[in-house]
Amino acid sequence: MTIALEHHTPQAFVDPYAADPAEPAWPPAAPGQDMDHLLPPPNPSERLSILIDPRDQHRLALHAALTAAGIPPRPEDRDAIDQLSALPPGINTTLQRWLHHTTSR
Repeated sequence: MTIALEHHTPQAFVDPYAADPAEPAWPPAAPGQDMDHLLPPPNPSERLSILIDPRDQHRLALHAALTAAGIPPRPEDRDAIDQLSALPPGINTTLQRWLHHTTSR
């Protein structure tokens, strides 16, 4: 027993999710409508009251400073960043200032 399926386009049978090239992918925007939708500013009363450990704050700040300086940390840099994050806050601030100075040139 053979079942013969008749389709006008063979792609419709092969790919049921194929888009019709005659139809636009996105509907056109209404005239005068701004296409950029910005998020509202954060509400300070909705902030979480969880404190981050200073060592974790230093680690995050060091990651950000390295990335901003064009030196994205690699996975093998984790031990070095952990050791640097354990240093006193003044040393961590100095490291970040040095990294920031390299990007401001």
